[in-house]
Amino acid sequence: MSAEQMFYLIIGIISVQFVFEQWLDYLNKGRWQSPIPSELEGVYDDDKYKKQQAYQKANFGFGMLSEFFSFALMMAVLFGGGFAIVNGWVMQWSDSVIVQSILFFAVIGGISTVLNLPFSIYGTFVIEERFGFNKTTVKTFVLDAIKSMLLTALIGGPLLALIIWLYASAGSLFWFYAWLVSSAFMIFMTMFYTTLILPLFNKQTPLEAGELREAIESFSAKAGFKLDNVFVMDGSKRSTKANAFFSGLGSRKRIVLYDTLINDLSTEEIVAVLAHEVGHYKLKHTLWGTINGVLQTGVMLFLFGLVVNSPLLSQALGVNQPNFHIGLLVFGILYSPVSFLTGMFMSLFSRKNEYAADAYAASFGLGDALISGLKTISGNALSNLTPHPTYVFFHYSHPPLLQRIKAIKAK
Repeated sequence: MSAEQMFYLIIGIISVQFVFEQWLDYLNKGRWQSPIPSELEGVYDDDKYKKQQAYQKANFGFGMLSEFFSFALMMAVLFGGGFAIVNGWVMQWSDSVIVQSILFFAVIGGISTVLNLPFSIYGTFVIEERFGFNKTTVKTFVLDAIKSMLLTALIGGPLLALIIWLYASAGSLFWFYAWLVSSAFMIFMTMFYTTLILPLFNKQTPLEAGELREAIESFSAKAGFKLDNVFVMDGSKRSTKANAFFSGLGSRKRIVLYDTLINDLSTEEIVAVLAHEVGHYKLKHTLWGTINGVLQTGVMLFLFGLVVNSPLLSQALGVNQPNFHIGLLVFGILYSPVSFLTGMFMSLFSRKNEYAADAYAASFGLGDALISGLKTISGNALSNLTPHPTYVFFHYSHPPLLQRIKAIKAK
């Protein structure tokens, strides 16, 4: 294969992915006005259903615009030799492969952040504000952006530098050592994200004593779940949408409830949602998710190690001498179809886990309360109750509400 053929293969992969995503969005759009199934009656009244339709329409149009902008920008950069230009700049700044690669990704990332900033602002302060979801202040938005950039520099920079050092010094075993480093980092973040990173953005406080705490402790005793870390997070700082999640492994496990969830649901509904999260722990979903992530990373790094020094990858983007950052960039694009397929299977795996966690909660007689809570959460978020099955298959990490309700009632 010539460098020109490789270039057009890259163009083809990006183009096919873009067209496919637009097709999925189009399919999903056609289901917006489908009649609401009888099992979901009461989620929306007529006025709220009209609001939900308007919200979906606004997000669809905005999503199309942002996706087309990203696609057009990528095409412009590829045909204009933009990556080769940035590569030429960083080569002039340093002879160190580590410095060159970090500067390359810093420039690309910085430009991408600036160009996408207007879309982020519009999505938060126009669309989410218009439909009553946004609680983010300008100060919080700016601080979030600054913190995210600093974290990327302080954590991502040294991690990337270590991997590049391994690439330069470990020879053919580079991929294996990089896998060990990446896996250690992945496990560390799984265990400590909610205690080290999340507090930089949100305040978490232990669930206070009272009716809810007593109800949760009663359930935990029945479930044989050691209740040490149940926290309330100030999700209302940014949005009115409610959520809850489980994170961590072993003694580092933690359940986090959004304060909006506590405000929106009854005590029994909250216990049902928490039982669902406990189900994820009891059924070892977090552990298996981490193992799957580690294995996928190993496969990806093995394949990357085989081709990183190929001149063909760099020459496809107009760079004569192969280097780490251009090789990684091209490999990421070429690997994206594989990522798409593995992501599809991970979504199937995730949806299966959600059904199992629902069944776990229902096994304690909390099925009706869970259904009621899920209906409230979906209604308050103006969720699409009738998504297209094909769109669900490729994009949903959770089953649609109707399928979850049917599965819970079947238990």
